Amino acid sequence: MGDTDELYGMNADGSKNDEFCKYCFENGRFTFQGTMEELIEVCVPNIAAANPDMSEDEARRIMRECFPTLKHWNGYTGR
Repeated sequence: MGDTDELYGMNADGSKNDEFCKYCFENGRFTFQGTMEELIEVCVPNIAAANPDMSEDEARRIMRECFPTLKHWNGYTGR
């Protein structure tokens, strides 16, 4: 997530969580309550806007490939 702690999420005890970003994980909980596909659709416009050479379709394709590999979508329970 980069060379600094800026993008890391926070655990319930205020410590850094090095597995999830601050947009996904805050105070020991996931910030988004919904399906993977719903999250992708929320993220598409932001990812495309942050990457001017990337279309929304390309952003969607990349996330559909990447998200299923992330720990959150593979049964992470916080234990």
